[in-house]
Amino acid sequence: MKRAAPSEEPVELSSGDDLSSDSDDEAGNGKGENSFRLPMSSKSTAPAKGALIRRAEMYQEYMKHIPIPDHCSSLIPSTSWLGLGRSVKQLYEQPLHYLTNILLRQWDQQRVGSDNEHQPLDAIIHPMKAQALIWATEEVHRLTTSSDHLEKLWAKDPMYHAYIDPVSPSLKLH
Repeated sequence: MKRAAPSEEPVELSSGDDLSSDSDDEAGNGKGENSFRLPMSSKSTAPAKGALIRRAEMYQEYMKHIPIPDHCSSLIPSTSWLGLGRSVKQLYEQPLHYLTNILLRQWDQQRVGSDNEHQPLDAIIHPMKAQALIWATEEVHRLTTSSDHLEKLWAKDPMYHAYIDPVSPSLKLH
């Protein structure tokens, strides 16, 4: 896939490109791989505006091509949404979308102060239903999120990369 960048050569995304974050393990992905680097502006440590939109476009385009599993292959016990997300990533060897990772964190935060705050998630919601909900949400995020929306969210959050999972370099695009 080629995209012309303003005043630069076209950017080519190949199956070997890694669109993962620069963080170590803040989102619980356990990999901490460094890649997905783009030019930085000279005035700050945040990516330049053009680079950030290019990063969002590349990320969203790549995520669209990762197939959603058509069935849940295992019953995954979990104590939290983030824990279930980590298990799903390991079992299916797939990243979850940035927005899905953010949503799972929010769902865990929403439990704080509730009557069932200290109960394991799988005691509240059947593990297959919880897993199916994650995959349905993932499908929405992968297929319908605009790169403009991602760019705006990322521009407001200097730590956005902590919620971007490493992606599989073996995935073939086109």
